[in-house]
Amino acid sequence: MKKLYITISFILINSFLSAQTKKTTEADKLYQRYEYVAAAKAYLKLIEKKEANTVVYKQLGNCYYNIFNPTEAVKWYAKAIKKTQHPEIYHRYAQMLKAVGNFEEADKQMEQFAILKPNDFRAIQFKNEPNYLERLNNQDKMFDIKDFEMNSNKSDFGAVLYDNTLYLASARKDSGKKFAWNNEPYLEIYNLTYNPDGTFGTPVLVNELNSKYNDGPLAVSADGNTVYFASESLKDNVFFNDKAKKTKFGRVSLYKGTKKNGKWEKIVSLPFNSKKYNTSNPSLSKDGKTLYFSSNMPGSIGNVDIWKVAIADDGSFGKPENLGPKINTEGRESFPYISDDNKLYFSSDSHTGFGCYDIFVTDLDNIEVKNLGKPVNSEKDDFAFTYNKDKKIGFFASNRGGHDDIYIINKLRKINLIATITDAKTGAIIPEATVSILENSQSILEKTTPPEGKITQIIIPENNYEIHLSKPGYTTKNEIVTITDEDVINIDIKLDPIEPTITDVEIILQDIYFEYNKSNITHQGATELNKLVKVLNKYPNMEIFVKSHTDKRGTDQYNQDLSERRAKSTAQYIISKGIDSNRITEKGFGESEPRVNCIRCTQAEHAKNRRSEFMIVKK
Repeated sequence: MKKLYITISFILINSFLSAQTKKTTEADKLYQRYEYVAAAKAYLKLIEKKEANTVVYKQLGNCYYNIFNPTEAVKWYAKAIKKTQHPEIYHRYAQMLKAVGNFEEADKQMEQFAILKPNDFRAIQFKNEPNYLERLNNQDKMFDIKDFEMNSNKSDFGAVLYDNTLYLASARKDSGKKFAWNNEPYLEIYNLTYNPDGTFGTPVLVNELNSKYNDGPLAVSADGNTVYFASESLKDNVFFNDKAKKTKFGRVSLYKGTKKNGKWEKIVSLPFNSKKYNTSNPSLSKDGKTLYFSSNMPGSIGNVDIWKVAIADDGSFGKPENLGPKINTEGRESFPYISDDNKLYFSSDSHTGFGCYDIFVTDLDNIEVKNLGKPVNSEKDDFAFTYNKDKKIGFFASNRGGHDDIYIINKLRKINLIATITDAKTGAIIPEATVSILENSQSILEKTTPPEGKITQIIIPENNYEIHLSKPGYTTKNEIVTITDEDVINIDIKLDPIEPTITDVEIILQDIYFEYNKSNITHQGATELNKLVKVLNKYPNMEIFVKSHTDKRGTDQYNQDLSERRAKSTAQYIISKGIDSNRITEKGFGESEPRVNCIRCTQAEHAKNRRSEFMIVKK
C-alpha cells in the first residue's frame, strides 16, 4: 500500500514501457490504470495461451514489483532481460533479487545497469563500493525493534507519536471498496492512546481527516493544533483527464487542518499542490517553520525526491526547495522525518543498502547519508521512520512479514567509557599498561594505554562490563564498570605499585629485562630501578652489587661483553638519579648463571635469563 506514497510518479513508472500490441491491449489498459493485480492476471492468461512476448514478461515483472511480490517479479524479470536493454529494468531486477536474498545475482544485474548508465548516482555508488554488504552487516547496531501489537492483517504504516496520541495510516477497515493498485481497502487515518505503561489503546478512525479515498500519513505540530496529511485530490474534484486511456487520475496531495474543540477542521489543500504532480509524506520541523515532504514536482532529480518549504508566521508558504543531490538521486527518496536535533531520516531505494527501500539518516548541517543498518533495515521495504525523543520510542514500517506492518523502535543508548590509569601512590599517569575490556565476559578490546594513560570505549547500558589491567611493577586489577544515567562515564583506575622486597642479601625487584642483543634501559626497567633508588635513598649507608646476565644465544665471550655493558648501564642509571657511585659496584656474568637452565629455550625463557640482580654488600 505504501507504494502509492513511495512510488509517487505514476507517469514515470510507465515511461519506459514498450508500445501495446493487439494481444496485450486489454492487459496494458489495466496496467496503465495502475490496476496491477488485475493486470498481472491478464498477462498470465496470455502466457497460458502461449501468446507472451518480452513486453508481457516485462509488464508482469513490473506488476509484481509494484505490489511487492519479489519472488514473482524475479521470475518474470529474468525472462524480460534476455531481450531488453533498458537500465531501469536491470535496477528493478537487482532490487527484487536482493529482496529474495540473492545478492550475488543482484550485483551482476547492477553491473549491467552500471554499463548502461555509468554516470547515474546508483551506478557510481555500486562501482565505488563493491563490498558494501560486508560493511553494512558489520555496522554497529543503532536500535532494538519489536512488533507493534496493534497491527492488522492489512497495510499499516506511518505511525507517529505526538504527546500521548499515536497516529497511523491503515487499510484495516474493509468497507467493500478496494484500491485497484493492490486490491486492498483504501487507507484511512487512525489514532490511539499511548499509555504510561507503554501499551496502546484501540485504534479509532479520525473521521474529520478521512475521505472515501486514500488518506495518510500525517504530521502534527509541536503544540498539537495543526496537522498536515496526505490525501487524494479526487476528493476536491481535482484530476487530470487522460483521454487516451479514457480515465481520470487524481494526484496525491497535501492538506492542512486546524484543531478546535478537540476536532480537526478548516481542511485546506496546500497552495503548491498540482494535478500535474504528487506531494505526500509530510514532516514538520519542531519550530513549525519548515515542512518536509516527497514529490515528483518539476525540478526533481529522480522519480521521487524530498523537498522542503518554509512556513511564515502568518501561515503562508514559500517556494518549495529540493534538498539536492547529496540526498536525492535518480531513484526514489521518500518518507522524510525531521527530528528535534535537525537530523533527517528518509527512505531510499538508491543509496547503498540491503535492497529495496532502506532507511537512512543525515545531519542537515553536515550532510553525510548513513544507513541505519540492521535490524531496522532488511532486504525488503523499510520506511516511514519516526522517533519521539521525550518518550524514547520510535516507529517504522516494513513489509518483511509479507505486508506493511509497523514496528516499534527502542534507541540503543551508547555510553562513552573513559578509563584513566594512574599510580595509586603518586597519582602519576601510567602508560603502556595492558588493558582488556570484557563485555558480558567476552573480550571486546585489548590494547596498551597511550602516553596520556587513557582508554576510551563505546558501551551500551544493557550489557555488563569489566576492565582487566596489568603492568610490570604493579599488581593486576579487575574493575567492574557501574552503568549510570550519564552519557559519559569517567573511571580513574589506580594501580598499586609492587614494592621491592629487602632480604639480608638482596633487594628483589620485579624482573628487569633487556631486549635481545641490547644493553639500554627499557621503560619497564626504569620503572623498577626508580624503586631501587628510593630504597637507597631510604638507607643512605647501603651499598649494592649489580649482577647482569645474558641468555645463551651468542658466543661465551660476546655474552660476557654484553653483560658487562648491561651491568654498567644499570649502574649508570642509578648514579644518574643522584646515588653516589661509591655505593655501587657492578659485574657482568654472561650466560654463566642462567635462571632457567634450558637447552632449547623459548623466547620467554631467554627473556628470564637476560636480567639484572641487586645484591646487598652493606646495610
